[in-house]
Amino acid sequence: MRRFNIAVLAALTLTVGLTSVPAAQARSGHTPLGIENCTATACHFDVPPGTYNVEVVLGGDAESSTGISGETRRALLPETGAPAGERVVRSFTVNVRTPEGEPTGAAGTAGLDLAVGGSAPALADIRVTPARHARQVFLVGDSTVCDQPADPYTGWGQQLPQYLRRGVSVANYADSGESTVTYLGNPLLWATVQPLIRPGDLVLVQLAHNDKTTDEATYRANLETLVAGVREKGGQPVLVTPIVRRWFNADGTLNNGTALLVNGLGVDHPAVIRSVAATQEVPLIDLTAKTKALVESLGVEGSKALYLYNEKRDNTHTSVHGATVYAGLVRDELVAQHLVPRGTVRVG
Repeated sequence: MRRFNIAVLAALTLTVGLTSVPAAQARSGHTPLGIENCTATACHFDVPPGTYNVEVVLGGDAESSTGISGETRRALLPETGAPAGERVVRSFTVNVRTPEGEPTGAAGTAGLDLAVGGSAPALADIRVTPARHARQVFLVGDSTVCDQPADPYTGWGQQLPQYLRRGVSVANYADSGESTVTYLGNPLLWATVQPLIRPGDLVLVQLAHNDKTTDEATYRANLETLVAGVREKGGQPVLVTPIVRRWFNADGTLNNGTALLVNGLGVDHPAVIRSVAATQEVPLIDLTAKTKALVESLGVEGSKALYLYNEKRDNTHTSVHGATVYAGLVRDELVAQHLVPRGTVRVG
């Protein structure tokens, strides 16, 4: 992260007379927490787990470009430019939880932590208030979806928040190494997520990569259990087929079991997901088909940047770039299927 515009911060502090605000006031919703909780490149807000609206004012004396990330490497606001001498206001809603990243991972830091980045960052002001009526988008998935703790690994769910405006937040309960069997069986996972679902919340389910020894009947039943559990709480289940593995045939296609997530028992995971979506009348995001088309169009060389091939010889997990692109595909489907209002989504 580069030089912060200290002059902007100093001027604001002098002109509006910012003073320290106790965290209890922010918790009760009386007084928003503000820029007094920020340093040059980071902000920390002493708030309990919950959902919070964040409004930022960006810009300074010079032309600037600022992005905001937070918690466990979540992209919360895409890099946003402001002309010299002008201010740009943006807002988003963020989920604060413990653990702050993967449900079976480290607890992380209490409260809300934001990082100020971009090619020329300039944060002029910030306000954090409890979000009383935010809609949650819960994510149930594996390592290709989760909030990955360490660079360069990045799940598409980690990049999805930047595409959502104030009023909708992402609660990413995806966890590395999980199958439908283990996700249902671990009390830190489905048993924790289901009670949090409120009427109208979306729950996106992408579990397949680790169901390597799950037979078709069990896999189908597990998906149906997840769908029923979401509906029991008044939520909207959305089944998501898995992202492809970058595993090319000699003819430049991905028409093989490794790439298309067919397990050792011959279970075609995407096909079963499509079938369950149809029989249960559940919205389907066919991420397998969409990522297959994209990877094949880029070819053997061009598709390497989507995955961690160059860094790790990894053809399963995505880079920051790949996760961002794939999150964009999910965003597009959420809008196209009217699962979220267009006005709550950042496009372009």
